[in-house]
Amino acid sequence: METFAEEFQDAVRDVVDAVIPGVEAIGAAIIVAGVLITAVMYVLSELRIRPVAYEHVRLTLGRFLALGIEFQLASDILTTAVSPDFEDIGMLGAIVAIRTVLNYFLAQEIERAEQMEKEGMLTAPDTMPKPRARGAPTG
Repeated sequence: METFAEEFQDAVRDVVDAVIPGVEAIGAAIIVAGVLITAVMYVLSELRIRPVAYEHVRLTLGRFLALGIEFQLASDILTTAVSPDFEDIGMLGAIVAIRTVLNYFLAQEIERAEQMEKEGMLTAPDTMPKPRARGAPTG
């Protein structure tokens, strides 16, 4: 017969196991949304329909990636929290290290791009060349 503590632990494990796929899905959805939004932003900029600086496009994608990675990391932590064994803990350590390093460099890129934006070093959308009308003279 299970004690109250064991029953409670099993219930918590069941709840966490049910939550993990949702957290993973949120992280993946954030990354996919970021890729789609950034791809549209880039294409519109290249077509000069809605021009933005390249660094602004990278900054936008970086923000989505950083947030998505945080959700993925949370999912990994939850997975290890409910059924820790040495193999899981070692794998979590490796995943945390890789994602932390990736997140660190993403944060550095975001910070650098934000600083460039503040200092006016990035080309503002209204200063980019406008598309020429068809048949317009060149020169």
